[in-house]
Amino acid sequence: MPYTTHTQQAIPSSSRDEQTLAQAELYTHLESQAEAVAPTLDPLTARDRRIIGEIIEVEPESVRTIWIEGGITVWVQLVGSGRLPFDRNWFATRVAEVKATLPETPLERNERLSEELEEACTVFGLYHGEINWLSFSTKLFQDGHNVCFVGCDQEGWYARPRQYGLNRVAASAEQVIASLGVRAAVAA
Repeated sequence: MPYTTHTQQAIPSSSRDEQTLAQAELYTHLESQAEAVAPTLDPLTARDRRIIGEIIEVEPESVRTIWIEGGITVWVQLVGSGRLPFDRNWFATRVAEVKATLPETPLERNERLSEELEEACTVFGLYHGEINWLSFSTKLFQDGHNVCFVGCDQEGWYARPRQYGLNRVAASAEQVIASLGVRAAVAA
């Protein structure tokens, strides 16, 4: 009975190099596609980084992430691959102290005010036009009709039903809109 012997042929090294490069290129492409479909959310805000940077005396941009290990140790990962351990209770105390003294940036203020305005608009069934971010003011509309001009300054939230007239001032966006007699939206 005849036997056939099979031998494995060696793959030329140039083919292996091309295959390795092609595989690396494919992985890079897949990673970029995955990031486009489901972007990785950064758990730290710019304010969080400012607080951590203040505590450990580094530039906020050098803080990559933070996590708690074993419920005892807070680890701060820095961009340059360094890690710093801290006692959780000490770190929490320092965060509270720094938060109380760290001033709000204009961007943080606008984000906070924008969220409050969105919530108030939802309550009353309103929507707003383009926001003037420097003065934080805009027009509010209901069913295509201008309801009022609303904004926020050092005194608090203000609104007026017409372009010229007296401002009504309140502590929150919802309160100032209600002071104009706008009724809350009723679910159908």
